[in-house]
Amino acid sequence: MAASSFLTASHAQLALAISGQGSVAAPSQPDRLALSSGGLRLSLRLNPKAAELKQRSRRFVKIRSAVIDTADGKPVTEELMEKSVNTIRFLAVDAVEKANSGHPGLPMGCAPLGHILFDEFMRFNPKNPYWFNRDRFLLSAGHGCMLHYALLYLTGYDSVKDEDLKAFRQWQSKTPGHPESFETPGIEVTTGPLGQGIANAVGLALAEKHLAARFNKPNAEIIDHYTYVILGDGCQMEGVSNEACSLAGHWGLGKLIAFYDDNRITIDGDTEITFTEDVNARFEALGWHTIWVKNGNTGYNEIRAAIKEAKAVKDKPSLIKVTTTIGYGSPNKANSYSAHGSALDSEEVDATRKNLGWPYDPFHVPEDVKSHWSRHISNGAAHESEWNAKFAEYEKKHNEDATILKDIISGDLPAEWEKALPVYTPESPADATRNLSQQCLNALAKVLPGLIGGSADLASSNMTLLKLHGNFQNSTPQEKNIRFGVREHGMGAICNGIAHHSPGLIPYCATFFVFTDYMRASIRLAALSQARVIFVMTHDSIGLGEDGPTHQPIEHLMSFRMMPNILILRPADGNETAGAYKVAVLSQKRPSILALSRQKLPQLSGTSFEGVEKGGYIISDNSSDNMPDLILIGSGSELEIAAKAAEELRKEGKRVRVVSLVSWELFEEQSDEYKESVLPKAVSARISIEAGSTFGWEKYIGSKGKAIGIDRFGASAPAGKIYKEFGLTAENVIAAAKSL
Repeated sequence: MAASSFLTASHAQLALAISGQGSVAAPSQPDRLALSSGGLRLSLRLNPKAAELKQRSRRFVKIRSAVIDTADGKPVTEELMEKSVNTIRFLAVDAVEKANSGHPGLPMGCAPLGHILFDEFMRFNPKNPYWFNRDRFLLSAGHGCMLHYALLYLTGYDSVKDEDLKAFRQWQSKTPGHPESFETPGIEVTTGPLGQGIANAVGLALAEKHLAARFNKPNAEIIDHYTYVILGDGCQMEGVSNEACSLAGHWGLGKLIAFYDDNRITIDGDTEITFTEDVNARFEALGWHTIWVKNGNTGYNEIRAAIKEAKAVKDKPSLIKVTTTIGYGSPNKANSYSAHGSALDSEEVDATRKNLGWPYDPFHVPEDVKSHWSRHISNGAAHESEWNAKFAEYEKKHNEDATILKDIISGDLPAEWEKALPVYTPESPADATRNLSQQCLNALAKVLPGLIGGSADLASSNMTLLKLHGNFQNSTPQEKNIRFGVREHGMGAICNGIAHHSPGLIPYCATFFVFTDYMRASIRLAALSQARVIFVMTHDSIGLGEDGPTHQPIEHLMSFRMMPNILILRPADGNETAGAYKVAVLSQKRPSILALSRQKLPQLSGTSFEGVEKGGYIISDNSSDNMPDLILIGSGSELEIAAKAAEELRKEGKRVRVVSLVSWELFEEQSDEYKESVLPKAVSARISIEAGSTFGWEKYIGSKGKAIGIDRFGASAPAGKIYKEFGLTAENVIAAAKSL
């Protein structure tokens, strides 16, 4: 018997929900649907929208006796597979519904992918989230974090319990609204701003390739793990992802596998209004291997085959485009922006339960699903134990390398490493702090095995090349000079990923200070996620001269001083530059910005390592009893000006104290007694001098003090001329002192 009729989209969805024995097939005509059961065969014509739904939303009828051969060799019935996937979906749906806030659509669409990846491919130990040789997973589309939390919960991580799922997005919860590495063990990096996660993944994969090249030996491959990441349409649109992925292709990061959740929905609607490029073609041009899984909703074998294919490609990263339906299973909100950024609502949740045949209460995990996932606890322990045994053998044969690698894994620093930093005297030649920075970097490279970094196409100007090492490239991944090209934003995000790979890796990156505007989001995430990245920012003021106002930072120092959990260090000479590096290396849970000069500066009398560690300190003072007539406060290149002005004022009988305020953040961390010893409250005559915005200086100079700085854009001229025209001179400081 045969029949033919025209179906609307809703009729097609109803037909696809048929349960029992039977099958659904996709004929060669894309606008037709074939159903068969017993002796009945139906050939149904779909309207165009229903045809699309057939491709993006169709559910295969369950064949309850079927057994699936999984990638890890553990057979599972199709019924259990389907139940497990729906468990992930409804843990996400229920958590978002309880919070009345969140993004259920991505977890509902990506549940099959997440299930297969975590259950069959990834190597990890739930009871030790920091096991070194684990595979790393990142959710670049961080708004869909309930997918990740559900997977951590099912696999047995202690960081996500039942009560944590029920506290999704609540105060002090372990399940915040976007993944936060510092809150939830098992979360590798903090993601949320779209595009950052895929760029972080490039950094993690770079770290794996670099360390493997340095430490693996023939027949002793102790570093061998993959970096997996899910990104969405929004990540693809953000420029930072293309910057990082361009480098990943160039570097041939073969153990980076990215899943592009191709659900074609953003907050504003279908991507046909904004994003119609051929993503796979672009990634092929970037040097990636590309695969397309056309049925990410129920095509389990397609997903498995794609991951296997990607893992077999060793010489380039892989992008697997997985076409899914956002909000899969929701009768009225699937394949629409309504499933993207808000709870489904109680009626739609009930309808989704009925549509997917889910009879359970909220947050319920069926016993057979629990049993299936529980093996990951013992499997994870076995993975780590096997690796530990392998490393023990490695250590016997390669003790020196093993010792270095253990320090990189643990974050332990070599004894007395800081003694490698250069020491300067007032007789040492004047030099730009960017050049002094290079001397420090090269000294540290000899004693810190985890130091690695580079510049955004400005290495010869930022002075960041490590002279004893070559370039990190596809063919030389053991080297330490990273050439980022003109990709500041991607550079910062990649370094964040490197920092999160291992506590002993110390990434640094460099550009002109003004170009932090291009990478501010990455710097902010470094601060938020407690990533020790050293941002080497040269050409830190109008002192760069002729390049003019487009390249001269004005507001930048103050803008970063307002950012939480980041150190801003503006050294004035060699000793302060060395001290800044010591502080930056020791700051394991926060990034540092070193603001460095282009122009030469003298080595000042009174500066010190120890002073930098306190943030602010006295470099000269001719007063007694902590009662100077005047306090001059400077930083960086302007400390020299303050020192010169003090000399002249002292000739006139004034008692003048000069304070180097190299880091506001460190100074604020000192005791009240120490701060009073440097800036006594009884002394109101204070002048600050800094070649940047005066905003904020009232904190240290008070209402009666005077701030000398720049509150307009700069100008193109030689540095000396600009300083004079803007009043950044000893003469102007003296005049201001007399006016007080």
